Amino acid sequence: MSLAVDWSRPWYAPWRALGEPAATAIGLGASPAAALNATGPAAVRFVGQQEIPAGMPYAQYIFESGCCPVRPGLHDFFNGLVWLKFPHTKRALNRLQAQEIARAGIGARRGPVRDAITVFDENGALLFAPAPLWQALEARAWRDLFIGLRPLWSQARLMVFGHALLEQLAVPRKGLTAHVWHAQCAMDSEAGDDAWLATQCTPERLAGKPFTPLPVLGVPGWWPANENFSFYDDSLVFRPRKTPEQHTGVAPSPSART
Repeated sequence: MSLAVDWSRPWYAPWRALGEPAATAIGLGASPAAALNATGPAAVRFVGQQEIPAGMPYAQYIFESGCCPVRPGLHDFFNGLVWLKFPHTKRALNRLQAQEIARAGIGARRGPVRDAITVFDENGALLFAPAPLWQALEARAWRDLFIGLRPLWSQARLMVFGHALLEQLAVPRKGLTAHVWHAQCAMDSEAGDDAWLATQCTPERLAGKPFTPLPVLGVPGWWPANENFSFYDDSLVFRPRKTPEQHTGVAPSPSART
């Protein structure tokens, strides 16, 4: 099985050192679980999807067994890479998922904590940026954010965390949007990023959905087309901020597993 990933893309830069050798091993015939296990020490052991007992929720199985099931394809491959790079954060999110399942069971609705975990785990990103960029982002002032304040992006750092978004970015399209968490640290070390983010993963913090949408191909340097500023005139992608009356919440990703 071959994994089609262009590791030269800017969004894959933080993942290349881990991901490229593992993807090569899979292309040479290794199972995804074996390739991920060989990549380095992990907070979980990667196993095949068939290891989950029938009827057991995915998150509960990881919590109880210490094993993370991996299916063929980019979705679970990138999830494995996130477990390798952010072990403390992934453990914290998984622990909260298991606690919420134990408390409320599996129902038609996940509830605010599990919903927020799913959104961030699948589509989240971390952004460290100067205050004016954050103010413009939170206001959905897109032309200020990407044009007027464009030079400030050289001081920013964006890391895609969500494995579904990493998968989707293998075939980039303009509307791909991250749910961004405001990083309060300079993100100058992987261990520091992971340690800081893990401390933020509390039920109270997550229930408030501390995320801001960011169309990632609008980031300067991430997509050649955004050098032409008419790129940002697309109101279907660069949408104004919703009023409270318009806000309906964020639907869980259809690829998310319980």
